[in-house]
Amino acid sequence: MFFRSQHRRDCAAKREEQQKKLDGLPSSFFETCTEADNEVLDLPLSELVQRHTAGSLSTASILNAYGKKAVSAQKATNCLAGVMIQEALAPKDLASPTGSDCTDIPEQRPKPLSGVPVSIKDCIDIEGYDTTVGYSSRVNHPSPSSSAIVRLLHDAGAITHVKTTVPPGLLGLETSSDLFGRTSNPYNEKFSSGASTGGGGALLASRGSVIEIGTDLGGSIRMPAHFCGIYAMRSSIGRFPSQGTHSPIPGLESVATISAPMSRRLEDLEEFWKRVMEMRPWEYDDTCVPLPWRPINLPKTKLKFGVVWEDGIVSPSPACRRALEWVCDALEKQGHEVVDFSPPSISEGLNVGFQLCFGDGGAGFFNPLRKDEKIDPVMVAVKSLLGMPLWLKKSLAMITRKFTGDEVWASMLETLHLKSPAEERALVVSRDEYRARWHQAWEDEGFDFLLTVPHALPAIPTGTAEKVTLVSASYSMIFNILDYVAGVLPVSFVDRETDALPKNFMKSADYKKMGLLSKGAYSVYDADEMHGLPLGVQVVGRRFEEEKVLQGMKIVEDALEGCGRKFVPREF
Repeated sequence: MFFRSQHRRDCAAKREEQQKKLDGLPSSFFETCTEADNEVLDLPLSELVQRHTAGSLSTASILNAYGKKAVSAQKATNCLAGVMIQEALAPKDLASPTGSDCTDIPEQRPKPLSGVPVSIKDCIDIEGYDTTVGYSSRVNHPSPSSSAIVRLLHDAGAITHVKTTVPPGLLGLETSSDLFGRTSNPYNEKFSSGASTGGGGALLASRGSVIEIGTDLGGSIRMPAHFCGIYAMRSSIGRFPSQGTHSPIPGLESVATISAPMSRRLEDLEEFWKRVMEMRPWEYDDTCVPLPWRPINLPKTKLKFGVVWEDGIVSPSPACRRALEWVCDALEKQGHEVVDFSPPSISEGLNVGFQLCFGDGGAGFFNPLRKDEKIDPVMVAVKSLLGMPLWLKKSLAMITRKFTGDEVWASMLETLHLKSPAEERALVVSRDEYRARWHQAWEDEGFDFLLTVPHALPAIPTGTAEKVTLVSASYSMIFNILDYVAGVLPVSFVDRETDALPKNFMKSADYKKMGLLSKGAYSVYDADEMHGLPLGVQVVGRRFEEEKVLQGMKIVEDALEGCGRKFVPREF
């Protein structure tokens, strides 16, 4: 004990603190959900608010149901970074943890999120609690004030009952750290729950919250939604309050990190958005655009959907391609126009985005790490690449081009290095020119929405992130670079027979034509092992089209249901 590093001591202290919070909960939280609990869990957000506001459903009843699920989710997936259930329960409710249905006295002024349990990713400030961002160096440094979204939530009557796990620095394809341990996928513990909001994804899929507030730089809410069978939508910068939210790369504005909600139901996601806008978030966060909610009614037929089938880097796996095919087929049967779209080079845009993200040589991400602190394998690879002499990277790029023809990886090799201020500004110019090309292409085609996979693979097996690589996030990160609105909804599950790779695929011409990055990703794809994992599809709109994208997601969901392919999540 005496010889343990400060890193190990802080990790142990954090876990002890968490266990103490769990052990201090009333015994009812460790019991199986009752019929009354399940009735609470089944309530849509709007009805839960109505009953809580009326006083017919108590805070204790709500927290007893969601607290049980949060506790069981923690046991099954290790998704909690902090437990605040006791603090959320009023003294009068603590005396009766099962809750009588009339213990709460209705307030004079209705609150739009009254009684709604909302979990918070552990990179978002809550006064009096650590915001670790997954680093042990941030343990025992409670935030002096709450973030804009947390203050808004509390004013709106929401209940912030738990914080959820993150990887160190928020960058990676798995949610794993020395600080919290590994968070697993609730559908299969051998697989990842997603990127940095994987704790929130696992909790929501396990019914431990109504809404999760996560963050997204390169798909960190959309990948967990895809991996865990839930819903998420990233907004344009400035639409959702993000002040008091910590970024993986502090100070980076050229590819900004945004806060964003996730949910178990599409109707809850839309209701939550409406109610947050009703609270006038620009009065809580000066970076928010003063843009109220704008109701939108789209025609039920003849919308135009463009489909991006390939990113030019990693082809969608058979399972993910099938989910996208299902959506296209369902929309066409409903009378919509669905056309293939070849956008401006995604690999080119991604290359610009990665250079901007790591223009500081990785200092913003790596500096808070302690020397014995483990990070996601993909970030180990990034650190190694950033640390190579430029002449060596250019030599490796030349060899890669000559012997593999993999232009994507060769470009990454020779461009990912510390940038001067002038080089960064030139990259911002390149980003803006790239955005303009997308804008023109969209205008020329007249799309209402774009469709694509959220990721080339379903949830990846634990410990395979290095093979899959951070570049595989291209299908989601490209829309952060463009600042487009992008939502993910669940569509289907992996099927071991339908979604299997052809026999001898690794010897086929298709495989031989793949680049190194694609081959690495496909090396972990196994439909038999992945059987039963969720599959999502991404619906994309342009900047500040949040209302429209939510409607587009509903149109997709309704079309699937009309074809008898309604997604039914597994009960946990």
